[in-house]
Amino acid sequence: MLLSLLSNLMIMKEPTIQSAIIDTDKWAALARENAPAYQSAQPYPHAQFDDFLENGAAEKAMHAFPKVGGEGWIHYLHVNEKKHGLNKMDRIPGYLQEVIRALNSEEFVRHLSVLTGIPGLLPDPSLEGGGLHQSQRGGFLNIHADFTVHPHKRNWRRRVNVLVYLNEDWLQEYGGDLELWSRDMKACEQKISPVFNRCVIFNTDEDSYHGLPEPINCPENMTRKSIALYYFTEEETVPRKRATNYRARPGDGLRSVWIYLDKQMVNVYNTMKGWLGINDDFISRVLKIFNRK
Repeated sequence: MLLSLLSNLMIMKEPTIQSAIIDTDKWAALARENAPAYQSAQPYPHAQFDDFLENGAAEKAMHAFPKVGGEGWIHYLHVNEKKHGLNKMDRIPGYLQEVIRALNSEEFVRHLSVLTGIPGLLPDPSLEGGGLHQSQRGGFLNIHADFTVHPHKRNWRRRVNVLVYLNEDWLQEYGGDLELWSRDMKACEQKISPVFNRCVIFNTDEDSYHGLPEPINCPENMTRKSIALYYFTEEETVPRKRATNYRARPGDGLRSVWIYLDKQMVNVYNTMKGWLGINDDFISRVLKIFNRK
């Protein structure tokens, strides 16, 4: 009996993989303490947390981050963005899979609901549009509001983004700030630098406009790296299904025409993707070919 009790105590004290990645007690406290500020933040609910992952975990994740290229990478190369993504779990390096599982765990998501005030949040095991994101020198992402409904789950409404940046020695002159714009698209109200082990969390409403519209100016041998995870709620009635809603900024001039036309093409593609049940691999290969010309 005594040996069994001691054995159970040892198991309880032994750190789990998840606790070695993120301190769940610390995260629970942060969620409770920051909930009022998060939910009242402008231009829409958001917060940033530095030293988010356990330090050793962040270092290990950064070094495990794969280079752009090879099987599984999706190349988002069109008028409204120039970035690369990897969202197939079997192609993501093992340790980064563990980080993603920790951030998609029931315990983490429960505290995410506390922070955001949104009950019943669900992680997305398919990592649709998320996973690993990477932008090279010259990369950008025009201001936009995210797609509203999961392409393959018609009653899943998109609600929250979690972005974890893994950019060591990132300098201000490199740019790459995440910009949060007012709901009326008149002004940028917040800029957040993508520095190492910073996490940004924000609601994804139909008018939660954000992006990094200015081309990144980092050295050729560096990239802007992030883990991007999206969370949903399952609802009987969801908003009108809409693809990513790119928007021109004041002063974009004639460029706004191209932004609009490209947005319409993305909308058509997103509709077809839902009907046909396809993923982004094919269109990614096509866009990469055209980008070389």
